[in-house]
Amino acid sequence: MVNAAVVEGVLERITYANEENGYTVARVDTGRGSGELLTVVGALLGAQPGESLRMEGRWGSHPQFGKQFTVENYTTVLPATVQGIRRYLGSGLIKGIGPRIADRITEHFGIETLDVIEKDPERLIEVPGLGPKRTKLIGAAWEEQKAIKEVMVFLQGVGVSTSIAVRIYKKYGDASISVVKNQPYRLAADVWGIGFLTADRIAQSVGIPHDSPERVKSGLQYALSQSTDQGHCFLPEEQLIADAVKLLQVDTGLVIDCLAELAEDPEGVVREKVPGAEDGDPVSGVYLVPFHRAEISLAGRLSRLLRTDDDRMPAFHGVDWERALAWLARRTGAQLAPEQQAAVRLALTSKVAVLTGGPGCGKSFTVRSVVELARAKQARVVLAAPTGRAAKRLAELTGADASTVHRLLELKPGGDAAYDADRPLDADLVVVDEASMLDLLLANKLVKAVPPGAHLLLVGDVDQLPSVGAGEVLRDLLAAPGTVPAVRLTKIFRQAQESGVVTNAHRINSGVPPLTSGLKDFFLFPEEDAEEAARLTVDVVARRIPAKFGLDPRRDVQVLAPMHRGPAGAGALNGLLQQAVTPARPDLPERRFGGRVFRVGDKVTQIRNNYEKGRNGVFNGTVGVVTALDAVEQQLTVRTDEDEEVPYDFDELDELAHAYAVTIHRSQGSEYPAVVIPVTTSAWMMLQRNLLYTAVTRAKRLVVLVGSRRALGQAVRTVSAGRRHTALDHRLAGAM
Repeated sequence: MVNAAVVEGVLERITYANEENGYTVARVDTGRGSGELLTVVGALLGAQPGESLRMEGRWGSHPQFGKQFTVENYTTVLPATVQGIRRYLGSGLIKGIGPRIADRITEHFGIETLDVIEKDPERLIEVPGLGPKRTKLIGAAWEEQKAIKEVMVFLQGVGVSTSIAVRIYKKYGDASISVVKNQPYRLAADVWGIGFLTADRIAQSVGIPHDSPERVKSGLQYALSQSTDQGHCFLPEEQLIADAVKLLQVDTGLVIDCLAELAEDPEGVVREKVPGAEDGDPVSGVYLVPFHRAEISLAGRLSRLLRTDDDRMPAFHGVDWERALAWLARRTGAQLAPEQQAAVRLALTSKVAVLTGGPGCGKSFTVRSVVELARAKQARVVLAAPTGRAAKRLAELTGADASTVHRLLELKPGGDAAYDADRPLDADLVVVDEASMLDLLLANKLVKAVPPGAHLLLVGDVDQLPSVGAGEVLRDLLAAPGTVPAVRLTKIFRQAQESGVVTNAHRINSGVPPLTSGLKDFFLFPEEDAEEAARLTVDVVARRIPAKFGLDPRRDVQVLAPMHRGPAGAGALNGLLQQAVTPARPDLPERRFGGRVFRVGDKVTQIRNNYEKGRNGVFNGTVGVVTALDAVEQQLTVRTDEDEEVPYDFDELDELAHAYAVTIHRSQGSEYPAVVIPVTTSAWMMLQRNLLYTAVTRAKRLVVLVGSRRALGQAVRTVSAGRRHTALDHRLAGAM
């Protein structure tokens, strides 16, 4: 190694860390007494502030930041001075010990402190103010930290992040290293955050052959899993084989053989002839087992609901509709348009019905009318939506309780529901709003829980983006001719015509550019350069909208970006918006995790389903605000948009992302007073009509576009390329 050197010092703070590759920039106190901190960069994955490190590497110089040390390898060294021990314990590394407790412990035990914690933790009770409960907690946290360190040292060579090492340890405990060495592909299935690529890197480092059948089968399942993340329920066999060969860099014959073995495994994959996406000619579709089961189950259950002779709302078959609608008009103070009347009658007489239409066409008032009439006949009405915000809106609209679909079904750890075919919901009418968000797996769980004879009304805008999860259930229901009764509302009401937001949403959906001048609620700030557009977006959110409209930038304004990456993507914008809206302050608690810093006041979102959090789980897309941060207990608290306080241990913070800006896909089902949309040529591949339409229809009062007229034109012109690979419409047609 050129200029090889060894440096020892205490890690004071991490200024940057990339969770994906472990590259870290940190400041180290080398103890020379000058008070100056040394900048170190490189492989410091897993090191925590307060730890004493022995670093091997080389000296260098950065043109902007000056002298720095590049770390090639490091080991943790327990501090040898009382001051070092105090700083180490007070760093928040050990749960239950903060700076004040660290002072007390080191004052009592001095240089023997770490020996006492290691060998005789019961003695901690000698320290004033430390009771048996805290003492036990500190001892357990120390042991866990040691075990995690051992796992991390082993994983460091393959670039696995600290948070992943913690999760591996929590999943397998003392068996962690054995599993990693002998069954690395298990990690991809068992541990959230580890995909096939990470497991494959680990497998190669422990000597598993490149052409191992275990590797190829895991790679095939990974390729299918990736396709479900892109919305597909299956992949055509030829496409799957080509994807796997490219991913694994192995012979096509080996992939074909391994796919055949997987297809014979009841828990492997399912191969079945289904209509192709292009011309409908049959293709061999390959499914992961849960998606195949769900597609067959959903089609069969919808068919049974429609065909059953039971009816839990029989009163509406012989009703005098003229009288009923006149009573409704007196009660609500408004007349239904003819197509709204048709939708109301359909929902109350058909066991399954779909109501679709764009903004301003009266979907909400139609739903309220259905609920009013059902209640007038003493029907038990259950209301739900896929997100907390959409459920709140549905409750405000109808004056009745509404919940998320997850909470309605009481989903349990593992994804099983408390309500299903064996224990159906106590409901005569089930209304689900924002149904375009229902993915295949959730829709199947929901329909399982609808009792025979009950009515199911699915309400949503089919022109919006399809669900984040696999499938396009609402579109498939409308695409299966002669199966599920449906009404599409098309008439824009006069009041809605006065809204620039509604007018432009319909223009975009028709392929016509939006009007961007002369409107009081729809604006375009032109800016061709993507980085300048990002800066302008921040200025619009943090300064201009609050000044002109009196809206709160955190609570009322949402930035919706076409994609996560890029200079004007959600990732970069979150960093800039956090600086503008929730900047660092000496009195404001914060916690760095990987490349992100979380502060009290931050707007955040959950990025995976976690059935074990909160009262009934916390789900992908749930938004909230950080309300507390406890360095001693190593815990951060989020108040969600469902008004629930949810604690997160510091090692769970990779489940959270900042939400000042979110991708348009993640905004589905939510509604905000104001929406700001950066539209730049840097997001060219993502610019599509239904993406822009979805973003605009998230706004209640105000839309501001920031960016390039050329990019805006591209988004309006480009119709989404192709349908997802699903066969629900084919199965529905066959089941009827």
